[in-house]
Amino acid sequence: MHTLARQVDRRHGRFPRGAGEFCKAGGRRWRRQHSGGSLSPAPFDPAVLPASVRLATGRGGLPVVRVAGQHGSAELYLHGAHLVAWTPFAGRPVLWLSEAGVFTEAKAIRGGVPICFPWFGANRLDPVAPAHGFARLAEWELVGARDDGQAVAVTLRLSDSPATRATAWPHRFEALYTVTVGARLTLALTVTNRDTDAVGFEEALHSYLAVDDIRATEIGGLEGAPYLDQLHGMSVETETGPVRFTAETDRIYLDSPAATIVTDGSRRTVSIATGGSRSTIVWNPWIAKAASMGDFGDDEWTGMVCVESANVRENRVQLEPGESHTLTAVFDVAG
Repeated sequence: MHTLARQVDRRHGRFPRGAGEFCKAGGRRWRRQHSGGSLSPAPFDPAVLPASVRLATGRGGLPVVRVAGQHGSAELYLHGAHLVAWTPFAGRPVLWLSEAGVFTEAKAIRGGVPICFPWFGANRLDPVAPAHGFARLAEWELVGARDDGQAVAVTLRLSDSPATRATAWPHRFEALYTVTVGARLTLALTVTNRDTDAVGFEEALHSYLAVDDIRATEIGGLEGAPYLDQLHGMSVETETGPVRFTAETDRIYLDSPAATIVTDGSRRTVSIATGGSRSTIVWNPWIAKAASMGDFGDDEWTGMVCVESANVRENRVQLEPGESHTLTAVFDVAG
């Protein structure tokens, strides 16, 4: 078993403080470890940020990038490159964030858009490794920000480190994540294989959407797509109509269409158009599962649904040395 994996809290899949480079535990220490032993200067100078972008201290003392653009606002934590809020100008928040969520460098944030990489769910080679990979627990670097008057783009970066190379996925890589905030939201995750051998990985933009009432919500665009039902032994089913919710739902749609439309009880619609994505995950915990999670309010299940743009299982990504792959998701809101 890997040294780092032994430090995982088996119940919660979290890394305790001081468990290594997945946790920030101080910016100077992170930069020294992350760069392979030499202390490097901060990769981006906050003094050159556009006026619409501010680097601040967020909840739990974690660094957060706050965006206040002409057409929308957002909050993006460096911990996990975790987007926790996006609100179009004069609109309502589009992303859901648990009021019971915990903001700590040792745990993923509940809600918003976590990044799942380089595996999805449990690691099939190392069952005590953190669920959904190490990217959502890592401290990403702010490497760019620009405002063209219509939208504000912020770019974060994550590269391999001794800690990531000690996991069940020991490869060299670079990941660039650009969040573009405006009247629409665009997320783009580009992964480059920096290794000398071919690599395979899973990935997901695990977006939690705020809905008026899950019981009156439906998802269109997945009609006819095959899916794996994660609540019934990964049985293979076929979607026969719009997805509606009457109980806990946890499905992986394979070879799924490139666009979905979420309509909630208030008749607001959120359209998600994807690129470089072959899988879609749909999840709502319902009553019992919500009550069992410490960072999820007992009654919060009625106000959220996860519709995730992904490449998992048979749709996982394969890259030759030097190759890159970009996963995108574009969110538009009406109503």
